[in-house]
Amino acid sequence: MTAILITGGARGIGRATAILAGARGWSVAINYVGNEAAAQETLEAVRAAGGQALALRGDVSVELDVLALFDAVQAAFGGLDGVVVNAGIVAPSMPLAEMELDRLRRMFEVNVLGAYLCARQAARVLSRDRGGRGGSIVLVSSAAARLGSPFEFVDYAGSKAALDTLAIGLSKELAGGGVRVNAVRPGLIETELHASGGEPRRAQRLGAGTPMRRPGRPEEVAEAIVWLLSEAASYTTGAILDVAGGR
Repeated sequence: MTAILITGGARGIGRATAILAGARGWSVAINYVGNEAAAQETLEAVRAAGGQALALRGDVSVELDVLALFDAVQAAFGGLDGVVVNAGIVAPSMPLAEMELDRLRRMFEVNVLGAYLCARQAARVLSRDRGGRGGSIVLVSSAAARLGSPFEFVDYAGSKAALDTLAIGLSKELAGGGVRVNAVRPGLIETELHASGGEPRRAQRLGAGTPMRRPGRPEEVAEAIVWLLSEAASYTTGAILDVAGGR
């Protein structure tokens, strides 16, 4: 049975991925930082879909939390086969000139440092060179990384661009250890993330202007993530896959 960890797995794309993995019979651990009720609801949904489920609280930008998270998942599942580095934040829309230092610091602490800490620990745990059993790491980037998100959140866009680079470099470092590393770049997806940016209906408003004339659903991104986790993508590494409706 495949055992995976999804950071930020209580809501949105993380939740959809957890449920889809559960439907495959996988053991799924989700990480969350504050919304315990949402985490418990996701656990129930994963179990109902057919998988084992575990929820663990922790801040991915805190090294000790990340180390404890990976230790707990391995102890519970007897090992680990895949990691989805999904946890991330966004902040209210504004041009860079108006952003305060605290906002910028927190954005990069969670979205960049947190992602790198999780990817580093995944590399340590999964690589056959270090005693792991190989596997797959999927980084959840964003189409914002190539669009820039001007006048909205160029800080978020920049933080996601760092994950694209991480996917390319880390895939080369870990290929010899039996670990594939890829990134998925979602576009305008109907999740609660847009409410964090101050516009809950942003995906619907802008999605109408995409070539497919609609926003995407979390489940559509989850399909790409689970494919990259699975053996169906056994010769795919260092790839950056857009799931953005042609945007």
